[in-house]
Amino acid sequence: MTLSLVDPNDDQISIEEVINKINALPMLPELAREMLNDLNDDDISLETIAEKVSMDQSIAAKVIQLANTSYYGNNSKVVTIQQAVSMLGTKNLKNLIRTSIFTNNLPVARCRGFDNKAFWRHNIATAICAELISRTLHMKQDFAFTAGLLHDIGRLVLVSKFPQKYEHVIRCAKDNDCNLLDAERSILGVDHVSVGLILALQWNFSDAIQDAIRGHHAPDDKELNSVASIIHVANSIVHALDLSESEDDLVPPISQFAWDVVGLSEEAYLAIFHETELRFNAMNQILQ
Repeated sequence: MTLSLVDPNDDQISIEEVINKINALPMLPELAREMLNDLNDDDISLETIAEKVSMDQSIAAKVIQLANTSYYGNNSKVVTIQQAVSMLGTKNLKNLIRTSIFTNNLPVARCRGFDNKAFWRHNIATAICAELISRTLHMKQDFAFTAGLLHDIGRLVLVSKFPQKYEHVIRCAKDNDCNLLDAERSILGVDHVSVGLILALQWNFSDAIQDAIRGHHAPDDKELNSVASIIHVANSIVHALDLSESEDDLVPPISQFAWDVVGLSEEAYLAIFHETELRFNAMNQILQ
């Protein structure tokens, strides 16, 4: 694809610049890192999670809010952490905590034309959809949810650390009616996949998360963890469902390789579409 470039010579970014910007990013707070590590323990009890939640007022408020949404069908008002924890269960609690930690502690984009809320709506919806696909396949769901949350993390680095250059990417994508990935490569000389992978390596994300970031646009490498194919398919589904509410949202084509790896029936996909929308709407209510 030949793109109409905007100041191409001035906007190229070197890998060294990216690494320097990532090294300058503040690490997640100690309590947040401790919480994330605890959540990786499959044997962690609801009581332990409740104790952790009680230590963070922001997360505690969201836990109670989520328990009171219509999705969970509660007829009486939930007012305590213990009630909310009991109602939501371990899996939903873990997902909410992960979502809150990353949305609250990762860089905020201040780039003209970039919608930070739409960015997180898309990633949260992708996380939910990926988890549902993994559940249907009887695979480990925690990896899929976290990978969905973080698959576009490189884009957040680019828009927060190179905002003026990324404005040109957004303009290029609009002028050429192309996806942001192609515009990033043409304008910046790097893309959010490579930048996200650098961050994942620097922050010691698991191999599965790294593979999901590396392969969410091109999952055809058989050496990648299968979660890459799941995130790839979930990403396209969420774009098609337009849950980010972005203007001119393009639906990425789905790799035949990834489609075959996931291998679900039409009936299964329809159920996943429906459940993704319901669960996303519940989560979206408390993250406005």
